[in-house]
Amino acid sequence: MSVAGLKYYLSSPANIFDFFAGRNMLNWMPDEAFLKRKFKLVMGYELDLEDPKTFNEKLQWLKLYDRKPLYTKLVDKYEVRKYIAEKIGEEYLVPLVGGPWNSPDEIDFTALPDQFVLKCTHDSGGVIICKDKSAFDIPAAKAVLNKHLKRNFYWANREWPYKDVPPRIIAEKYMEDETDELRDFKVFCFNGTPRMMYISRDAAVDTTTDFFDMDFNHLPIRMKDPNSAILPAKPEGFEEMRRIASVLSEGIPHVRTDFYCVNGKIYFGELTFYHNGGFTGIKPEEWNYKVGDWIKLPGKE
Repeated sequence: MSVAGLKYYLSSPANIFDFFAGRNMLNWMPDEAFLKRKFKLVMGYELDLEDPKTFNEKLQWLKLYDRKPLYTKLVDKYEVRKYIAEKIGEEYLVPLVGGPWNSPDEIDFTALPDQFVLKCTHDSGGVIICKDKSAFDIPAAKAVLNKHLKRNFYWANREWPYKDVPPRIIAEKYMEDETDELRDFKVFCFNGTPRMMYISRDAAVDTTTDFFDMDFNHLPIRMKDPNSAILPAKPEGFEEMRRIASVLSEGIPHVRTDFYCVNGKIYFGELTFYHNGGFTGIKPEEWNYKVGDWIKLPGKE
């Protein structure tokens, strides 16, 4: 580990906790005990599972008490494709160019196009982008993929839908917008009702995020990243994203539906049940309660 990495983990009790959790050294802890301990360290207050009020508290409650087998399929980046095709149509899927594979050694790189995106199907962050196959470092890519394939994403934040997802690799078509900027549009849905959209922009230096209601009014809230100095314009296909987000989230207490808009065409990104693991607060605090109130807990509210 680098000196910088060591300093990061030693900078707070929460980071020390994550250090041990990320190395499977806290797997012995029951889910509820783990979540209560991490919540206090990260959020700064006790997790109330008896009467949860905030957005963050309710996400932890859902991890423990809303466990439908369907959710495991929906977080599997390969299996979810069948669900999307059935619910809204194959035209919303980013085309596959290879896979699924159980190991990077199964990948025939000569059969892949000059540009592609490799993704692990069972976690978050296991993504490798190839823009020029002639300059692509295959051994380095295999090393990254092997590292991710060994990881069970469930243990870090006890996001149980990931626990039994088989670790595999797929290759998707490389998507490039004519603006050279591929923005991510994330719609927060509550029992089939889209309530707000979060637009993320990854710049070379800083990442910015902005929240909008479903009439595209800017909301005075933020999470970990700052708002943009210049607000993003209303995306093409905004109404279409709202419509299909409603379809995909029907019957689910809360899920984030993610989309890309590439040259005016909408593509499905992923479904996320626990935004940032449920460990990123909403500021100002009143909005943490307001968004929390949008989640109606099954059998409890």
